[in-house]
Amino acid sequence: MASLTLKNIKKVYPFNGDDAKKKKKKKGESEKKTNLQITDEGVVAVQEFNLEIADKEFIVLVGPSGCGKSTTLRMIAGLEEISGGELYIGDRLVNDVAPKDRDIAMVFQNYALYPHMTVYDNMAFALKLRHTPKDEIDKKVKEAAEILDITQYLGRKPKALSGGQRQRVAIGRAIVRAPQVMLMDEPLSNLDAKLRNQMRAEIIKLRERINTTFIYVTHDQTEAMTLGDRIVIMKDGFIQQIGTPQEVFNHPYNLFVAGFIGTPQMNLFDAKLVKNNGKYAVELANVTVELSDEKQAKLAANNVEPQDIVLGVRPEHIELAAEGVDAKVDVSEMMGSSVHLHVTAMGRDVVLVVSTMNMTGAEVAALTGGANVKFNFAGHVCHVFNKETGINLEA
Repeated sequence: MASLTLKNIKKVYPFNGDDAKKKKKKKGESEKKTNLQITDEGVVAVQEFNLEIADKEFIVLVGPSGCGKSTTLRMIAGLEEISGGELYIGDRLVNDVAPKDRDIAMVFQNYALYPHMTVYDNMAFALKLRHTPKDEIDKKVKEAAEILDITQYLGRKPKALSGGQRQRVAIGRAIVRAPQVMLMDEPLSNLDAKLRNQMRAEIIKLRERINTTFIYVTHDQTEAMTLGDRIVIMKDGFIQQIGTPQEVFNHPYNLFVAGFIGTPQMNLFDAKLVKNNGKYAVELANVTVELSDEKQAKLAANNVEPQDIVLGVRPEHIELAAEGVDAKVDVSEMMGSSVHLHVTAMGRDVVLVVSTMNMTGAEVAALTGGANVKFNFAGHVCHVFNKETGINLEA
């Protein structure tokens, strides 16, 4: 199989003739329009993209629409020209190598199956183009069909299949080629929630059964957290953070990552970082919380001074308490084992995820719109961000 190396990869979509005439900015100047950078060269979709992907690793590129993740995947596939930087598959520079010669396979969002062909013929098509012997094609197609549990559909055409079955066929068509690298561009986005959950599990099983390197693009952070060995979080064409799912959840590098990873998203407060008797603490409204020993050590190592900060606390880490920050319940959402409370506190919307496991029915029923509550949190769940840069002060 293969490792991949992306060195300073950049993608610029040049202006057409009319755009160039309208462009009157001086050389070197740039501007921001929506989430893309506009320069004299054109629209910059991806820049300074550096990533080492190990053999057989499962990497997930995640971020909001327009962040450059699909463009990056298409550059790896050879479907988009690389404007700058170097792309290696193994130790081979492939910038100018044709897609068919890169030994990669790609699964698209819209399945891209041939409607006039049976499932068997769809899966066998790429092998037939390579003039693979007929008995070897038959063996590979049937093996892939068994792995994906679609053997019974081999004689059907795509129109006779459900969305989940079509996606399995698209994946099967890719894996029969035994590619060095498997690329997947939002393959589950057209499926309903239940099917997405099932297909996520199928992809995890598939990954264990075939020895290849996976690069998976999604805007769904649940897919990113459950599938990836490492996650690459992108915004505006730049990498924001690379890490394991647990690393990016527990130690977000900046406010963007903190807000993007986690459902419901992290609560953010204007607060103060103070030092009491040599110990760091956060002050929020009428509450002072001393930070954990681990956070103390990181802040001390970075020589962080007391300052105004943005304090981040995840909804599941906030607890109702007898003493704490005053809040008023606006909406109460019963989720079974927990209740999601949307409250107003300190003039902003805050979300609390409160476990109902040790609560009586009456206590749960009391958490309705208009109820007054107090909440608090522990020092080890606090995330402290620089108010100006948005960067985690522990980073």
